[in-house]
Amino acid sequence: MTVAFWCVLIVILLPLACTSIAKFGSGKFALRDNHNPRDFLERLEGLPRRAHAAQQNSFEAIPGFAAGVIIAHIAGVAQLVTIDVLAVLFVTTRLLYIIFYLADLAALRSLVWFIGLGLVIALFGVSVGTPA
Repeated sequence: MTVAFWCVLIVILLPLACTSIAKFGSGKFALRDNHNPRDFLERLEGLPRRAHAAQQNSFEAIPGFAAGVIIAHIAGVAQLVTIDVLAVLFVTTRLLYIIFYLADLAALRSLVWFIGLGLVIALFGVSVGTPA
């Protein structure tokens, strides 16, 4: 498996880390809350609420990134030089995004979100004109 494919797996797992922070960081989560976890998560405040929001955004980031990696791979883009580097940079932006969200640093959070979006677009961009 390539580094980029491992990065897809990491991005898929990031929302689980966020929801763990949201649920258990609140100090209020009990197994009975797991019968309707969405209601529980919507009632959170502060850091646990921001962790929940980071979880939702992390889920939203998965499809575009995974598609970009797969399409670049299918297009025959140089693996190590291009796809792997862009994928690792994307994972880095997602980690920073989560950290900045938890720390309530909205401007930095938005900045790394845009950089991450640019990296996903770059994965598609490097595939243009590459013979499959």
